[in-house]
Amino acid sequence: MLNIRDFWVAWRRYRFGMLLFSVCLSAILASPQVAMSTQPAGTVDSTVASEVVKKPIVKPSKAPTVPATKKSANPSTSLTANVKKTVLENGLTILTKEVHSAPVVTVQVWYKIGSRNEAPGVNGIAHQLEHMLFKGTKDRPIQFGRLFAALGSDSNAFTSYDQTAYYGTVEKNKLTSLLTLEADRMENSTIDIDKLTGEKRVVISELQGYENSPSYRLDRAVKRAAFPNTPYGLTVGGTKADVEKFTVEQVRSYYDSYYGPNNATLVVVGDFDTASLMTKVLETFGKVPRRELKVAQPTVTAATTTAAPKRRLTLKEPGSTQIASEVYPLPDANHPDVPAIDVMNYVLTEGRSSRMYQSIVETGVATSLDGGASNLAGGGWYEISSIVEVGKSLPKLEAAISKEIKLIQAKPPTPLEVSRAKAQLKAGFLLANRGIDSQARQLGNDQTTTGDYQFTDKYLAAVDRVTPADVQRMAKKYLQESQKTIGYFQPTKITGATASAGKDGKTVENHSPGTPVDPAELAQYLPPLDPDTASQNQALPQEVKLKNGLRVFLLPDASTPTVTLTGNIQAGTEYDNPDKAGLASLTATNLMSGTKTQTALAIATTLENRGSGLGFSASREGVSLGGNALSKDLPILLQTLGDVLQNSNFPTSKVELSRQRALTSLKLELDSPNAVARRNFQQTIYPKNHPFTIFPTAETLKGLKVADLQSFYRQHYLPSNTILAIVGDFNVPQVKRLLESSLGKWATTAKSVKLKYPIAKIPEQQVQVNPSLPGKTQAITLMGNTAIDRKDPRYYSALVLNQILGGDTLSSRLGTEIRDRQSLTYGIYSSFAAGKRQGTFIISMQTAPEDAPKALKSTISLLKDLQAKGVTAAEVANAKRSISSNYTVDLASPDEIAGATLGNAVYGLNPNEISEFPKKIQVVTLEQVNKVAKELIQPDRLVVVTAGPPKK
Repeated sequence: MLNIRDFWVAWRRYRFGMLLFSVCLSAILASPQVAMSTQPAGTVDSTVASEVVKKPIVKPSKAPTVPATKKSANPSTSLTANVKKTVLENGLTILTKEVHSAPVVTVQVWYKIGSRNEAPGVNGIAHQLEHMLFKGTKDRPIQFGRLFAALGSDSNAFTSYDQTAYYGTVEKNKLTSLLTLEADRMENSTIDIDKLTGEKRVVISELQGYENSPSYRLDRAVKRAAFPNTPYGLTVGGTKADVEKFTVEQVRSYYDSYYGPNNATLVVVGDFDTASLMTKVLETFGKVPRRELKVAQPTVTAATTTAAPKRRLTLKEPGSTQIASEVYPLPDANHPDVPAIDVMNYVLTEGRSSRMYQSIVETGVATSLDGGASNLAGGGWYEISSIVEVGKSLPKLEAAISKEIKLIQAKPPTPLEVSRAKAQLKAGFLLANRGIDSQARQLGNDQTTTGDYQFTDKYLAAVDRVTPADVQRMAKKYLQESQKTIGYFQPTKITGATASAGKDGKTVENHSPGTPVDPAELAQYLPPLDPDTASQNQALPQEVKLKNGLRVFLLPDASTPTVTLTGNIQAGTEYDNPDKAGLASLTATNLMSGTKTQTALAIATTLENRGSGLGFSASREGVSLGGNALSKDLPILLQTLGDVLQNSNFPTSKVELSRQRALTSLKLELDSPNAVARRNFQQTIYPKNHPFTIFPTAETLKGLKVADLQSFYRQHYLPSNTILAIVGDFNVPQVKRLLESSLGKWATTAKSVKLKYPIAKIPEQQVQVNPSLPGKTQAITLMGNTAIDRKDPRYYSALVLNQILGGDTLSSRLGTEIRDRQSLTYGIYSSFAAGKRQGTFIISMQTAPEDAPKALKSTISLLKDLQAKGVTAAEVANAKRSISSNYTVDLASPDEIAGATLGNAVYGLNPNEISEFPKKIQVVTLEQVNKVAKELIQPDRLVVVTAGPPKK
């Protein structure tokens, strides 16, 4: 499951140039290649793997950049200008928005039920019910995830404090099918003892996965202390103790009460005709009867009126570093103070130029700091979270935060600070609402949280009116010491050291797998498709090559007044030496730390005054760069990029701060079962002298010198090593001139360094590695072997095979057997990581420690069965349709087109690959898939790594 709050935190810090752990960690942990599978590498389960939303979507500026639509003649900053609202006789609220940029459409159903509708004893029942909505209906007794996968739908669901939402994006001819499925499970979902028993195990696995994180445990304790008398003090996902006690009658009662049209909002955004759509909605949802509320709703009192006295708590548990979190109660989302509260937060914590970043992070008091306001239907809170190195003073951190709060309470911020905050906030909304899925999410959240789908437009207008005096008033009113709840996490046993690992070469015994899903059975439950009248002539980016060798791909898109910049520089961690591991990441992190003409603060201020962002992160096969801006500010973004790529000077003080952050990030990595499993997997599957086995240690990070960074920068940051892609609202000739002025004079005498990669051989027998991490509750297992690179002609057959085997945790063979039938894991996936170099075939899963051996046996048995019997022609046909449909949906986003184009260029593929890819998938044959299965999957010769708590 994707934890939305953490996702937003990571993006917010990255977007505004903060040096945060998520970026540092991704640089250190990055897998050897970009995983080329139908399930994106590094993501968690789509479909049911529900997203427990710990932070509401009211503030999309906290979310990542999302795809842009295109070809709209008059870009508008209004999110609801052409939205139509309809209410059916049965009470269903319908919000529609036509966006004719690509032949795709998104369908979302939002129910007003979340953890706020729970009480102690049934905490997590809304989340449990969300899982059950994928288990089938009376007329379709089949896992709905398989139906969505057959449609090629990018589908998922999440549970939040105030709502539960289900969403999917498909090609336009599948719109009626998606409506039919959502209407069916609104009325006819089957909730029985067998399905509930199995899915409770899955939910408990999910919850225990969260328990691996000290920050999750601290956040839960602080919220419970801050809001002891309201449901907002409960966790969204629930507790293991409560989940174990749920009965069929309880879960069905919640379904009967809340899952009705009169408690739901249907949001449809994309390429459709509204009149025709409404006919389809009446034929599907119009027949669903109203529900009568049967479950008494717990009282949700505004937190500001029940605020508890100041509380303090300390968790002393195994961990890697210190964490601090302080919370202040806030009013509900409709309160008129909300816009000014958010501006206050941006002044205090958002971006490198913010007050607390400068006084706390830049001075080394904390390694990272993040603030944010959550305003919900019944109340809210303001939270400041920090990570502090072990040995540094937590009281000093608290005093530093209090000092900044008192300063803003005593004196209003400057007009420039407020202007900058508002620019960041408004630009964030525009950038976060460029795709049809995110536009639909904003509408659904606004309607179900505030009762007004136009809330965000009104909110942004109110942001424009915020004054410095308003910001000061918010700080005085809400950031009162008497209202604060503060919690500390202090590790009793430092787990951020290299995890102990044991190896053995034994082979596990067979375990008979269940029967694979019959595509013919699946087909009988799929609703019929609409006539396919879509025709899409995909515009391809234009390539520009500067005289110095730098390549740029340009894709104009006038739908919104925004621009997104992506790129790759051949300066990744593959160039790290064993004694200087971490050098590539530390160099990339410090590109924004200052240049010959600008300080780090000056660079950040220039961008943040305009709501723009620019950041860099090193992975195995390159440095990824990302930036965004309003279209009018593209010149500033490119000028800044040109400056840091040519003139970074790596000030000693900034390098030392980033080194400390990297050391803390390393401790966090070595406290994460996912990261430890990945590190051990890489170091076992590749030979010792292979670049993909090199990971930083505390010793190598401490040994790096400023001169090392400067030398690495001069040697690897070359125009000939750099590829960029720019998507958005711009004039191509003008951008060409900007590129020449900002990057055309970039010159160097250094030559690209060629690396030698030793051949990685598959072991003769299974190798097991079991790193031990005290204090964890869930185990992460990775298993696989070396496989192919991106240019291997078997790549397309491997993708089809992977889709059948484990491309989706619900529709695949692995998901059907290990997750759905045996309920041994919350999520299981397979993928072929295929980049410039030989990559891996890998299967990953999360289990309870006691279930890991059984899940491993079952998985290996399934792989042997696959090798012996192969796949069927029907499975191949379904997989090809699913991959092709997903590809069409992805290419509805210009950002995805830019990313695909960038990837193809990095991997040395033909520029036409972006349009030829579906054809290459369609010509894959059954014989090719079965041949690849025998060649690339070796069940008896797998490397198996299970990282988790010590064996009892």
